[in-house]
Amino acid sequence: MKVKTYPEVEARHFESDAVKGVAGRILLGKDDGTPNFCMRMFEIAPGGHTPRHTHAWEHEMFYHSGQGEVFGGGKWNPVGPGSVVLVEPNEEHQIKNTGDAPLVLICLVPSGVPEL
Repeated sequence: MKVKTYPEVEARHFESDAVKGVAGRILLGKDDGTPNFCMRMFEIAPGGHTPRHTHAWEHEMFYHSGQGEVFGGGKWNPVGPGSVVLVEPNEEHQIKNTGDAPLVLICLVPSGVPEL
């Protein structure tokens, strides 16, 4: 068993033309010996967003705090604390913070894909 707290995990900050105000942490991944999944935490600053993109794997998201929208199925969908989202393989998606506090979410992806 492995137990740690998320502040122990160094955040990687993303900022470019395609992404704004995003910090990601690999909470549990290959370096922890996880054979099937990688658990990531993202904090998106107010006004921030991830890039709009697709990839060949599914991922699952649980929204912990903040307010935002996730693009999927050709439209923007509201998300907030307690929202759960499944992104299907090859589905175009993007997340944006629409509130005035950080949008915090946990995201799971299969092992073997880029962890961040």
